[in-house]
Amino acid sequence: MLKRAFVAPDPGRARLRFAARAVLGISAAVLACGLAGHSLVGAVTGGLAALLALFTVTDATVRGQAVTTALLPVVGLPVLTAAAGLHDHALARDLTFLAVVGAGVYARRWGPRGHSLGVFAFMTFFVAQFLHATPGQLPELYAAVALSVLTAAAVRFGLWCYERRLPPAAVPAPPVGTGLARVTTRQAIQATAGAGFALVVGQLVSGQRWYWAVGATWWIFVNTTSRGETLVRGFRRVLGTLIGIGLGLLVAVPLHGAAPATAVLLAVCVFGIFYTAAVSYTWMMLSVTLLAELLYGLLGVLNPGLLALRLAETGVGALGAGLAVILVLPVTTHTTTDAWIQRALRCVHACTAEAAARLAGSESADPARRVAELEQLLGRVRLSVAPLVHPLNPVLGRKRRARRVLVLLDDCAREIRGLVSVAADPEASHDARLAAACWRVEAAVEALTGGHATVTASAPQPLATDPALAHLHGLERALADLATPLRTPSGA
Repeated sequence: MLKRAFVAPDPGRARLRFAARAVLGISAAVLACGLAGHSLVGAVTGGLAALLALFTVTDATVRGQAVTTALLPVVGLPVLTAAAGLHDHALARDLTFLAVVGAGVYARRWGPRGHSLGVFAFMTFFVAQFLHATPGQLPELYAAVALSVLTAAAVRFGLWCYERRLPPAAVPAPPVGTGLARVTTRQAIQATAGAGFALVVGQLVSGQRWYWAVGATWWIFVNTTSRGETLVRGFRRVLGTLIGIGLGLLVAVPLHGAAPATAVLLAVCVFGIFYTAAVSYTWMMLSVTLLAELLYGLLGVLNPGLLALRLAETGVGALGAGLAVILVLPVTTHTTTDAWIQRALRCVHACTAEAAARLAGSESADPARRVAELEQLLGRVRLSVAPLVHPLNPVLGRKRRARRVLVLLDDCAREIRGLVSVAADPEASHDARLAAACWRVEAAVEALTGGHATVTASAPQPLATDPALAHLHGLERALADLATPLRTPSGA
């Protein structure tokens, strides 16, 4: 697990830059709140707002990211007002919180922007419970949120806007549908039901820290689609929280909220959250847990009993999420995985077509953009397949097939990257063999995604000396080999 989190490939050092910029942006936001004279509560609220502005905004273009960032306070501040105003009205507060959960998940149907605004709305309500915000504190909290989002935006779009030098990465949208066939609609109902369970049971466990259970349910649903994904994510959240609590007993509790050391460790935790998020949910949750412990240390309420309570509430939240995805409008892992794989295969064909057009001399062809989209889709495939390859999955046949599919899709991606690299060479030329190979790739993808062609391995080819042709032959072989695991009945 440690190797996966910190030794995993980081092409272009994207994760390193993502994490380093987050530390810079959040530190700058907290410093700005301090210089503005805000209290510790205001600084914590501002730091969280900056973290969300840097973490959740994932629009494909810099312009889109800027618009979404500007909308965060527009959505968050009314929610903050409601949360503070309803603090002493338990029933109205609870019903409003559940409404925010449902609306936040449903908003994912509008893509990355809806997702970002939904997360910000939920976390704004959550932080009001975390800090016991009152109406009298609202002016300071408004100012802290606005100042911190502005500071984070200045870092992201001014001081360190590395995205301007990269092709826009299309963030895959969830599978579409209508009514209850739409995944986001089902998830909104599931998340509300799971959060309702977590809220009731969480209040039985603790009348003060119940919101931890609701928060656990919410974050387990983020970036998941199927029943299996959600169950695996719940397991990893509990595991990460457990390890984080153990580390907190060794590090956070002995500090007793000492400001200088706590500030350094908070920066380390922020780096860990951003650096590990894409590769290990367990390690990200470890970092989140330790960060929360350090904040409670600054607030002067951290003790071993509080840590045990956090673990219990996290377990309640994971149980609520698990029951919801099993009992309420379940979305099967097989259905979701098949949809993502088919989209990835169609993107493989699009990449091939763009590269072939570029080799033929087309100036408008942009295979690099398609490769970025393919990487995003393969990330979604890996997330969807994770329940099938999890060590606790007892169905060994499905596990082997799932691993084989992942290996072959990675082979496809490697050949595509090589083909696109060759196509970028201005001296590369197009010939009839490349056109024929591209047609065979198209036929293979059509067969694997429901067309009428059959997938057969191409006849043995003479040693290909043309690099582009070699990559196309490798792609053909990977697509032909995919036919067996993809066409095996799911229940076999």
